Amino acid sequence: MSEPTKRTAIFPGTFDPFTIGHANIVMRTLNLFDEVVIAIGFNLNKRTFFTVEQRVRMIKKYYDKDKRVRVEAYDLLTVDFAMEIKADYIIRGIRTVADMEYERTISDINLKISGIDTLLFFTLPELTSVSSSICRELLRFGKDISMMLPESFELEERE
Repeated sequence: MSEPTKRTAIFPGTFDPFTIGHANIVMRTLNLFDEVVIAIGFNLNKRTFFTVEQRVRMIKKYYDKDKRVRVEAYDLLTVDFAMEIKADYIIRGIRTVADMEYERTISDINLKISGIDTLLFFTLPELTSVSSSICRELLRFGKDISMMLPESFELEERE
């Protein structure tokens, strides 16, 4: 009898910083897959607060006891990285109608060029106002964002 195939999903994003919304998507994804790869991409269009290396370290530390979660940085097309790590699906979170339209277009293209489908998770209603962009803005002005971070998630000092 052969071993069951391990099912892997990639959850790509900037994660600057990683929020309770992101953690919720990871938790829900782990209900469906054996492994989730949190893939931190380099986005030249975003002005980030934390370095890629810091984001990798912070998220790895948060999930250090859950061997089903891997954290990796990449600097190529998300779909190419998904193929490289042999992901079965790409996971994306949807907060707004605008997110839906954007993600639909990207998922259509990704499917055409790779055969990898995208699963969309709708953000829980109580989390729709949480975004990394808002967190970055608040951090730049020295505000506390702990209510938007997963419990026990530790931010590093900005480099």
